[in-house]
Amino acid sequence: MDNSYDVIDVRREDCIDYVTLNRPGVRNAIDDHVIEELTPWAEIATHDRTLRMAVLGGAGPSFCSGADLGWRSRTVDVDYEENFRHAWALARLFVTLDTLPVPLVGRVHGAALAGGVSLVAVCDIVVATEDAVFGFTDVKFGLVPAVISPYAVAKIGSSASRYLFLTGESFSARRAHELGLVHVLAPPVDLDAAVARVVEDLKTPGPRALAATKTLIAFVMDRPPATVTQLTVETIADLRITDEAKEGIRAFLDKRSLSWVEDDCP
Repeated sequence: MDNSYDVIDVRREDCIDYVTLNRPGVRNAIDDHVIEELTPWAEIATHDRTLRMAVLGGAGPSFCSGADLGWRSRTVDVDYEENFRHAWALARLFVTLDTLPVPLVGRVHGAALAGGVSLVAVCDIVVATEDAVFGFTDVKFGLVPAVISPYAVAKIGSSASRYLFLTGESFSARRAHELGLVHVLAPPVDLDAAVARVVEDLKTPGPRALAATKTLIAFVMDRPPATVTQLTVETIADLRITDEAKEGIRAFLDKRSLSWVEDDCP
């Protein structure tokens, strides 16, 4: 366990960071302290060549209930410039999490509302309990899900975003799964086992291939195929000559385990 943080816990195990929001008394609500700790972790993780993936979860009864009420109340009386700084810090967090070169797995239970569902939207793969509750509830406070909108709309589409953003209503884990916000549903007692299965699945692909895949998806999304041909061709040509790709092909032909699966860490 990394004890250098106060409101998050970070545990490294087998080249995986298990990051836990650790404010259970307020259902892991986001405030400036959470942002100030989660952002540096993500920035360090971005350049950590020994990291294979990360799992993001929450301690206590919920994943994340949204913005901390005390923090939100302090923004009522501050000026535009201060609110801009708060929003920019939050946007920087989401960008950094979204662009991690390793898979980010969400471990979601209880409530994932407003800022909480925003964290869900930037995870690559999300495992949630069947009784989890989601909601883009910002409009109920006279606000909008502004800085998270690019990631949420990309995940659930324009039509669902219009309905869920405008009504601010909560929705079930089953509905989140139908929309593509959640990828795996599990009974509450099986959440960790379901996360572990996803983690095992993500150990098989090559680390460099995973990073390239994330970059590729972000680039080709919503672009006409003809406009991305150059990048797609360059990407596969570059990867085919790497040691990782050669090892992957040889291991398949030799019917043996992949070296990066057998190795504890790079």
